[in-house]
Amino acid sequence: MRVRRIAKSISEFLLETVGEAVAEVILTLLACALLVGLALIVYLSWSFSPRLTMAGAGLLSLFLAHGAWRKFRDPAKGRGHRGLAAATTAGFTLTAATAVFLLLYGAGCGCT
Repeated sequence: MRVRRIAKSISEFLLETVGEAVAEVILTLLACALLVGLALIVYLSWSFSPRLTMAGAGLLSLFLAHGAWRKFRDPAKGRGHRGLAAATTAGFTLTAATAVFLLLYGAGCGCT
């Protein structure tokens, strides 16, 4: 009985370790693909029109700044996020989560 319990706990440990290693590899590959995709978008956009690229970057920055402002300011009582405020807050949150993901897993990517 005792040998079976020890063997079972060892197999569970090995399975968990292998699962974490596989998940780490998958997340790193996903981060590398995302970085390559973003770099390709910037390159193609810049080669098409540098002025339009800068204008788009400015509008995106304004959009994200408004979302950050709405996210971190003191909310007024009885007022929820509606329309543009909800979209900018969601955009900021999604961008922040993507940035954290890329910092955690994209740093190990050999493509940077």
